[in-house]
Amino acid sequence: MAQAPGRVLVTGAAGFTGRYLGERLAADGHQLFGLTQGNAAEVIPGFAGLYACDLNDRQGLARVVAEVKPTKVAHLAAIAFVAHGDVAEMYSTNILGSRTLLGVLADAEVKPDAVLLASSANIYGNGASGVIDEGRPPAPANDYGVTKLAMEEVAAIFADRLPITIVRPFNYTGVGQGVNFLIPKIVDAVRRKAAVLELGNLDVERDFSDVRAVVDAYARLLVAEGAAGQTVNVCSGQAVALGRVIELVRAISGHEFEVRVNPAFVRPDEVKTLCGNRARLESVIGPLAMPPLEETLRWMIES
Repeated sequence: MAQAPGRVLVTGAAGFTGRYLGERLAADGHQLFGLTQGNAAEVIPGFAGLYACDLNDRQGLARVVAEVKPTKVAHLAAIAFVAHGDVAEMYSTNILGSRTLLGVLADAEVKPDAVLLASSANIYGNGASGVIDEGRPPAPANDYGVTKLAMEEVAAIFADRLPITIVRPFNYTGVGQGVNFLIPKIVDAVRRKAAVLELGNLDVERDFSDVRAVVDAYARLLVAEGAAGQTVNVCSGQAVALGRVIELVRAISGHEFEVRVNPAFVRPDEVKTLCGNRARLESVIGPLAMPPLEETLRWMIES
């Protein structure tokens, strides 16, 4: 039996995923409050209130939690771009910031009945092929993956005090994602009618999901009985080669462009193939409807 709607605190509320999750949770009847590093006066659809606070500001976080008294928390805030230039900021935000938030929630007078932590499929690294389930030993190949794995280890410290669910999303995309990410960069090029597109490693395959399906999974996990204590992949279950993505974009847009490899964009720690198994996720929330990649690309190109 699913839990009733509640008061939900979403960190990273102004981010790509946070905005979609906010709309979905509001539609489900939850009262939403957002944490952001930006302007607390900004209006984000679905949110009753926003709070500007750094994740490493423990006193500030404690004030927000005491005021909001969230019954559920979705922790999305992170440095999510793998090639982010400030490694120290990535480690500080993704590990220490998450540790600070969990500590505040564990000490709160009114503790939440569900805490969802967004980790990443990057924790699996490069060392394996085939379909990856949650039992695959972690072997992160970049700093981002290391920070997310460390966040999971930190979460284990609080497992006896907080009902934590960890999600490991594989690549996902949609309208509004930053153009520093792969598919939005390709879509942006065709929207600009660019003749040449420079990319990094071309010999990669990814499990691409639609952000609308991802937040559907998150929203259902926040109210699902049996979600606490689980670590689940969120994915499409299909790996698509980058070349196929480029073919689809060309076909949908009708725009031809040349693809060139820019050595500056090639990362030696690039994960070559990622494909997930979402059986455990669906054992908790039921079937997850995932739009075909072609539909997601058409949505992005035609929006």
